[in-house]
Amino acid sequence: MRLLHFADLHLGVENYGRTDPATGLSSRLGDFLRTFDQTIDYAIRERVDAVLFAGDAFKTRDPNPTVQRAFAERILRLSRAAIPTVLLVGNHDLPSVLTRATSIDIYDALAIEHVRVCRRIDDFTLDTPSGPLQIVALPWLTRSAILTREEYRAEGLEALNERLQDRIVKALEAIAAGLDPDVPAVLMGHLSLGGATFGSEQSIMLGQDLILNRGDLQPQAFDYIALGHIHKHQQVGPGAPPAVYSGSLERIDFGEEREPKGFITIEIGPGGRGERQVRWEFRPVAARPFITLRLAAGGDDPLEEVRRAIAGRGDLEGAVVRAFIRLAPEAADRLRLLEVRRLLTEAGAAFVGQITPEVEREVRVRLPLAEGEEMDPARMLARWLEVQGATPERRAALLRYAEGLLAEDGVERGA
Repeated sequence: MRLLHFADLHLGVENYGRTDPATGLSSRLGDFLRTFDQTIDYAIRERVDAVLFAGDAFKTRDPNPTVQRAFAERILRLSRAAIPTVLLVGNHDLPSVLTRATSIDIYDALAIEHVRVCRRIDDFTLDTPSGPLQIVALPWLTRSAILTREEYRAEGLEALNERLQDRIVKALEAIAAGLDPDVPAVLMGHLSLGGATFGSEQSIMLGQDLILNRGDLQPQAFDYIALGHIHKHQQVGPGAPPAVYSGSLERIDFGEEREPKGFITIEIGPGGRGERQVRWEFRPVAARPFITLRLAAGGDDPLEEVRRAIAGRGDLEGAVVRAFIRLAPEAADRLRLLEVRRLLTEAGAAFVGQITPEVEREVRVRLPLAEGEEMDPARMLARWLEVQGATPERRAALLRYAEGLLAEDGVERGA
């Protein structure tokens, strides 16, 4: 049995993009759809047995109709290819009011063939070309359901998280006890799992997210745990079953600059001693590259130094680029940031973000003085040259010149 797992599509993200004059749409929508298409194309070409989407279809809970249509066109391709597809509801998909529909509930309402939406903890069996597959769905759950009970409303965040965690664990325990051990089983979850490396977006939510432990998920009952919510691809913890975040398909910001983007393929087959064997593989997609440049331009012509540094790069074509340029104080006024932006655009950058000059500040040396000690200008200069590490010969020469200047200055001032 061969499965495809992906998550965190976030259609509708428009940062680091520009409006396409031909369509009126953000160029970033094209980026996200291209990686989405690579995923769908693979699923259809390789005839996978099922596609498991672990949540966050859109950037916001109320995506615009154009973005919804783009998502629907691709899900319809899977449906027409008769590939069973499970859509898990993520935190970005949830409405502010629990009784409202999510942006993906429409697929259940229209009974789109081979497509199933999971908004609540649930378990069911998919009929796939390679046989039955047991699915346990754990979508993003909020504390709102608990807050409907009057006695819980005065409780703090920690107590509410404990109640929600207890509710999840008990539900999963009951479901796990009823699974058929002879049939492959996958847990799909949109959640924060303890031990995972959080990305830039999730770091903001630390302290607010409910973080579950691996043991809470009843791992012994499953062959694979397909996770969404954290954008960084990773396997959480060693051992079986593999608990894997596929990561997002496209980079959201520079916090994901060095993260590979893609989806997961899973093979579940017979193993030794009657046990099932699970193998998974991360398959990268051609996501838009993000590149941070750190340049030094401290000479007489800082723009020319920047020009040479950019010309020496071979990786800016098609990238979203930002630049930090270290400058000497005397060179700061000679660098024109608009010209730097032009150079990056001419080098092929798809979008130029912030360009930040970092002017080196002169470090003032404090001369050590004994208590009550005073210095005249000549002695101060001698001590400063010593602190600066000047050779004795150079110190002597400079002090001779200084004595002459100080003497002239004294005459002019009438000293």
